[in-house]
Amino acid sequence: MAVKKVIAELDPHTFGIEPNMAVMHQVVTAQLAAKRQGTHSTKTRAEVRGGGAKPWKQKGTGRARAGSSRSPIWIGGGIAHGPKPRDYAQRTNKKMINLALRSALSDRASDSKVMVVEDWGFETPSTKAAIAALSDLNVEGKALIVLDRDEDAAWKSFRNLTDVHLIHSDQLNTYDVLVSDYVVFSASCLPGSSEGDES
Repeated sequence: MAVKKVIAELDPHTFGIEPNMAVMHQVVTAQLAAKRQGTHSTKTRAEVRGGGAKPWKQKGTGRARAGSSRSPIWIGGGIAHGPKPRDYAQRTNKKMINLALRSALSDRASDSKVMVVEDWGFETPSTKAAIAALSDLNVEGKALIVLDRDEDAAWKSFRNLTDVHLIHSDQLNTYDVLVSDYVVFSASCLPGSSEGDES
């Protein structure tokens, strides 16, 4: 099996712009924030069980006044200003998301870390063949491989490799590009100028 690598002419609108670091940072921050579940929760003094009776009388004991044993300053009391369930998602407009992705791809392309494969050559799924394919491409470190949804044999071949992250072409995003050393596209899903918005 031989991988058919092609020297594709990368669209300068997608792979040849000056990376916008600020936009990439904002988009990646929003992307990671959206992944947070936000299910953390603590109980306030109103929600903690007990504390209905006044611990001791108001005067005459020599101790400080206390109205409840579930005050935040008591052991077993409620939590003051603790976390409650919330949504961490941030709003990011499409032009910023598009610019951040093109910036990330341009950054990788400037280091010759973007490759295009015309044909992976997998007739049946084979992890051994997938390792050989990456070796033929001289891909070292973490690789992001972008495939079409009908490339099942290639998907099943690469999915067991720990240093390979697989996504479909419609899932391409800034974070996955930035955390990968190489980005390898199937020729059929290489982004082009028709997908770009004006920055």
